[in-house]
Amino acid sequence: MANTSSAKKAIRKIARRTAVNTARRSRVRTYWRKVEEALAAGDATAAVAAFGAAESETMRAVTKGVLHKNTGSRKVSRLAQRVKTLAGAR
Repeated sequence: MANTSSAKKAIRKIARRTAVNTARRSRVRTYWRKVEEALAAGDATAAVAAFGAAESETMRAVTKGVLHKNTGSRKVSRLAQRVKTLAGAR
């Protein structure tokens, strides 16, 4: 248990930050899932549209510090590769 006032404040700040980061991470995962669903359905136009939104949201999460830069880039790259394959097979 925190004893000093600064430690108590730090606990409050950490709780707020954790809630914000959890929401951001959840939002990014939702966008990733939309791309996955479009890929599974074989809908190339929906996949391309969903990928654009997912890429933007992923890089925003990287900027905010929710994801590491390499993690975000890796995820975007792999999704782009799959979307490109689907769009090319059309």
